[in-house]
Amino acid sequence: MHEKLLKPYDPKNTEERIYKLWEESGFFNPDNLENRTKETFTIMMPPPNVTGVLHMGHALMITMEDIMIRYKRMQGFKTLWLPGTDHAAIATQSKVEKEIQKKEGKSRHDLGREEMLNRIKTFAQESHDTIVSQIKVMGASCDWSREAFTFDEKRNLAVNTIFKKMYDDGLIYRKNRIVNWDPKGQTTISDDEIVYEERTAKLYTFKYSPDFPISISTSRPETKVGDVAVAVHPDDKRYEEFVGKEYDLKFCGVPIHIKIIADKEVDPTFGTGALGVTPAHSMIDWEIAERHGLPHPQVINEYAKMMVGGENLLNKKTTEAREIIVEWLRSQNLLEKEEEFKQNISTAERTGGIIEPLPKLQWFIDVNKPIKEREDKTLKDLMREPFEKEEIKIIPDYFSKTYFHWIENLRDWCISRQIWYGHRIPVWYKENEIYCGIEAPKSEGWKQDEDTLDTWFSSGLWTFSTLGWPEKTKDLETYHPTDVLETGYDILFFWIARMVLMSEYALGEIPFKNVFLHGMVRDAVGRKMSKSLGNNIEPIDIANKFGADAGRMALITGTAPGTDSKISEDKIKGYKNFANKIWNATRFVLDNTKDLDISRLSEINLDEEDKKSDEELKALMQEITKEMDEYKFYIVAEKLYHYFWHTFADIIIERSKKKILEAEKQNTDANSAKALLFTQLTTLLKALHPFIPFVTEEIWSMVPSSNKKLLMVEQWPS
Repeated sequence: MHEKLLKPYDPKNTEERIYKLWEESGFFNPDNLENRTKETFTIMMPPPNVTGVLHMGHALMITMEDIMIRYKRMQGFKTLWLPGTDHAAIATQSKVEKEIQKKEGKSRHDLGREEMLNRIKTFAQESHDTIVSQIKVMGASCDWSREAFTFDEKRNLAVNTIFKKMYDDGLIYRKNRIVNWDPKGQTTISDDEIVYEERTAKLYTFKYSPDFPISISTSRPETKVGDVAVAVHPDDKRYEEFVGKEYDLKFCGVPIHIKIIADKEVDPTFGTGALGVTPAHSMIDWEIAERHGLPHPQVINEYAKMMVGGENLLNKKTTEAREIIVEWLRSQNLLEKEEEFKQNISTAERTGGIIEPLPKLQWFIDVNKPIKEREDKTLKDLMREPFEKEEIKIIPDYFSKTYFHWIENLRDWCISRQIWYGHRIPVWYKENEIYCGIEAPKSEGWKQDEDTLDTWFSSGLWTFSTLGWPEKTKDLETYHPTDVLETGYDILFFWIARMVLMSEYALGEIPFKNVFLHGMVRDAVGRKMSKSLGNNIEPIDIANKFGADAGRMALITGTAPGTDSKISEDKIKGYKNFANKIWNATRFVLDNTKDLDISRLSEINLDEEDKKSDEELKALMQEITKEMDEYKFYIVAEKLYHYFWHTFADIIIERSKKKILEAEKQNTDANSAKALLFTQLTTLLKALHPFIPFVTEEIWSMVPSSNKKLLMVEQWPS
């Protein structure tokens, strides 16, 4: 027996050595997978943000994708799993800014652009190194030779190339439009960077003046100094006689001109059924004003302070101005009702600032403009059609309805950000001239746009920029479209939809064939993990304490696609015991089959009992192979766990002990029992390898074989 098996299994002293063995083998790189009879199978790793360390959600993602890639590799596919990291512009800059402010009491403006970018670059590199080491600890068999970064030189070329193409096609434009503005971060942010917090708010019902005929309701009276209209539903008989009338008023000392208009977007059941239209400070109101040709006066600035009014309002914070205006309404007997209600407040994920919708001169992508090169289809069409035609399938499929609903309601995409870290917008200005190019103009006097691009713009190119686009590389030809995008359901729209948009636009093909969505990893009682709750479980701590295999099994088992899952140390500990069970079972099998001629296994006739067990495992393998192809990994993990523990260990091994003992007494062979033990163990090691690769690879190195290879490239036992 191998001397390692005389000691208990020690994941801490095994896993790092095994991973090094895999890396040195070169089999992570598909170029080294020779004589592959099947086609390619490709996954692009969703790039973790270089903002710190991986969390359990990342660990689930890595485990899921590694299961897919190891399974396909064992099936004979030429597998590419391409890793990388995301510069995550706003998140990374925000984190570094907070650290500098905390330690040095300085802002980015104190440091200047160049010094600030150097600080961020250093932080991002340190984070990258930490993340890569964590990914390796989890056992990810990805091709590190092709690793990419969303902000490296090659990706920057891809970003500038597609920006120019869209600009030249008239799909990218610069215009004053309403955006999500973060007063704390001093930048626009995307919808996905908004966190909605439920807070108790007040709904105020009032009239602008005693002789104004209609009452309105709002939770933001401070914006009403910027109203230009009152909108009612065209079918609302209560207000029919007022539609078209105009009024000049003074509201809390501020002159306003109000026109009564009819618009179908108004909800006649909310409040009074009449909407005070504030175009500069509401997305919905902006669109109403556009339809009716109304002005867009801005009354709140970038620091969430009032821009109009006398001493009572000017330069006051919006929250303070709200109280002043409510008090004025009371004093004028204009306030009719004041009631509390629950409201979702938009806050910036990175700074916590309350989002202020503001009109800003920004860069946008037009999602509704017909593209001549694409038979006059719009970018919306390009995002929708592959799902309608089932060229791309979402797992689980019930997310498809959500996707289609989002596409239908999609507004033009604001892609510019007022931060320093990230892909600089490739546009230059000189007096009244504008130049858009992949590189800077050669002549002097040009000044580049100060803004950077939304992170999702660059990460939207991920499936093909990682393969060398805009060059027509062999990798791009071989591995695109990719087979699966595995990611969290929370970025279905913000990343997945934009990858479809970019790939369809740039290449005229889908970026992936399947979208596999996982849920959030929660604690044992279903709470979101956070430092403040003290319920965080770190992947590295799990690997150090229980072994990465145990953490992987705990993450996968019971985790259906698209659903949140629970994890605890007790659950992980249970799967550490499972690894020990496999180790101990191997010790028994190898000790009792050392005299078995492995090369002549097929010649051994099994007795009826052993033959039945052999057929049972073959049937199970057929069953789980189908389920692996259907991405039902949580079911397969559960079945393999129960079969190994309760059938192989509890029944077959115990039965074989008696047969071997009886054969020794009778001086006969127990080849049937021994052959079954050996074939069952080797089959189960192969089947379990995608789930628990470290312990299975370590055991495989001790299993006798006539044609020994690493387990990771052995044939899947179907």
